[in-house]
Amino acid sequence: MKSAIDRYVIDKVREKRKEQGVSQRDIAFTIGCSASFVGQVESANYDTKYTIHQLYLIAQDLGCSPADFFPALDDPRFQPQNE
Repeated sequence: MKSAIDRYVIDKVREKRKEQGVSQRDIAFTIGCSASFVGQVESANYDTKYTIHQLYLIAQDLGCSPADFFPALDDPRFQPQNE
């Protein structure tokens, strides 16, 4: 199961690629995998995720920093809950 932070990162990658008109096939070529892999990553129905190395390659291709895919460290949605 993808965690909330996994979904956040995946959604940011999708948002950035769509802003630039980059297809799933283009991302697949960049990271050396199939377009169906990228489709599975972007789907909530699969547990498939990008690796840190793949995120780095995607950021290079999209002309941004890998940090652009991650939430701010103080984002309350991702803080541990003290009970």
